[in-house]
Amino acid sequence: MNSPAVSEDYARERAAARAALVRLRKMPPDDPEYGGLREWVIGEYMSYARYIAGRFRQRGEAQSDLEQVAYLGLVKAVDNFDPDFGAAFLTYATPMIAGEVRRHFRDTTWDVHVPRRVQENALAVRAAERELNQELGYAPSAAQIAERLELSADEVAEAYEASAAHHTASLDVPVAMSDGDGASLGELIGDEDPGFELVVDREALKPLLAELSTRDKKILLMRFFRNMSQTQIGEELGVSQMQVSRLLSQILGRLHEQVEAGH
Repeated sequence: MNSPAVSEDYARERAAARAALVRLRKMPPDDPEYGGLREWVIGEYMSYARYIAGRFRQRGEAQSDLEQVAYLGLVKAVDNFDPDFGAAFLTYATPMIAGEVRRHFRDTTWDVHVPRRVQENALAVRAAERELNQELGYAPSAAQIAERLELSADEVAEAYEASAAHHTASLDVPVAMSDGDGASLGELIGDEDPGFELVVDREALKPLLAELSTRDKKILLMRFFRNMSQTQIGEELGVSQMQVSRLLSQILGRLHEQVEAGH
């Protein structure tokens, strides 16, 4: 508990800061004392800005980054505060500082572009999830979160999916291997396998090959499975190399047309 002397000192500091705010607002910006007085007032309330930033520390951002954003909100509050409206400075500054931090999360910490509405829902869903967890003593269902926020089930599901886009992993992140050797995440991600296309083509050709004549099947067998030259095929069939070339072109052309047509 704070001692009476500490409480009195704190009250005097706050009173001095409020008086300085009133004086600052009545002072023209080109006054020689304006810059120094403004800097002093901001410094007096920086501890409060750090306190606001600390309320968001469980969201994965570095505390120092959040404090810088909170200071920006504080500066805006000092520059725009009007004591003539009758509101206390902290009453005015608190939503402005917190709003600046929330905008930071909404606009600058998403690694993948997500529509603003979905970003806001994602933040609200996470906050509601924490609140309901504390109230209920167990993890809330999507339906309970939807009811709390007056969202549809689809909107809650969309918010959860969007949360996955909040931070992405770098492909250069080192990953521990079972044998102790190091490797990056990018090295462990599979590449497109050209063999898949071969499988698809082979399956598409099977029924078409079955419909070919015995001679056409024999020509394809000799050319593509026995790797025989067109001259060797011609000798086998008793025709010229030119005729073999023409026959191969006709067979392959028909097969290509049938595959393209989805035969």
